[in-house]
Amino acid sequence: MPDPCIDVLVASYLEQDLVDRIAGCDPRVRVAYAPELLPRPRWHSDHVGVPRDLTAGEHDRWSSMLRTADVMFDFDWRHPERTLEQSPNLRWIQATSAGAGQLIEKFGLSRAPLTVTTAAGVHAEPLAEFALAGILYFARGLPRLIADRQTRTWRKQETSELAGRHALIVGAGKIGSRTAELLRCFSVTASGVARNPRPAGAPFDSMTTTDRIAEHLPAADILVISCALTDDTRGLIGRRELAALPDGALVVNLGRGPIIDEDALAEALSTGRLGGAVLDVTSTEPLRDDSPLWTADNVILSPHSAANVPSENAKIVDLFVENLGRYLSGDDALLNEFDFDAGY
Repeated sequence: MPDPCIDVLVASYLEQDLVDRIAGCDPRVRVAYAPELLPRPRWHSDHVGVPRDLTAGEHDRWSSMLRTADVMFDFDWRHPERTLEQSPNLRWIQATSAGAGQLIEKFGLSRAPLTVTTAAGVHAEPLAEFALAGILYFARGLPRLIADRQTRTWRKQETSELAGRHALIVGAGKIGSRTAELLRCFSVTASGVARNPRPAGAPFDSMTTTDRIAEHLPAADILVISCALTDDTRGLIGRRELAALPDGALVVNLGRGPIIDEDALAEALSTGRLGGAVLDVTSTEPLRDDSPLWTADNVILSPHSAANVPSENAKIVDLFVENLGRYLSGDDALLNEFDFDAGY
């Protein structure tokens, strides 16, 4: 008689109460979790961590856990490119990032007979808050106030406001939608950009498609990138697109670095034609040492960590537990299932 249970391997650090929650969601779930075999977390919800040097015995233990796994929470941290070989029973991986496409391609899993679900939506709130913080920083003239304080300069000047501005948000998913919602609180209108046509509706005042983005750039006081990196979006915002933005426009990248031509962005920032850039991602990470973005006064630079908040793990586990229930009931409609053809 087939074993009705499934073996779930937790492959990156989780708080013990969250592991217990996974184990307790259904009697058929058997959880394997050995934090002493995983990279040491540097902060809450650190899914990369500091790698450990495993002894031969510890390596054998980890290999045994991989071998019996039906489902994995996160990718193997040691040899993810050997996933299919190491885990012959594996059927489903719950990724801990929203944009898992680059990892799937890097690990050679693009055509693997696996289901992969992403953490799409989990990071929407902190990323939208980061975007709003950066937009307000530039829109309200805070760089000048900081510079004046440092030089003990007391001068009154006119400042600007967000109200009445328009944002073009490339990627109308959960991150882009939450960003539009927050901007709406400041009377900023927003147009969403999606891969396929869809009707307009809150929080977007209008919708367009990626192939028509050029028509909307001249009206975009704020350009927000929150889409996945695919063959279609790589280099989507280049020199021509940046030149089409209004003088003083702000550029926010919450997606992936290669979506924007970074050299063209740095040039537009250095001339002062763009008002500022708010970047959680860069083309190469870490940012190369000779990049002018390091020293630009009109750049806010986050080392791809704007979404690293203490609540992240709990939100991913919420999603995972919901999907485990669906998986065990035979429901094929898992939340956030990765589309191998679309790349996200």
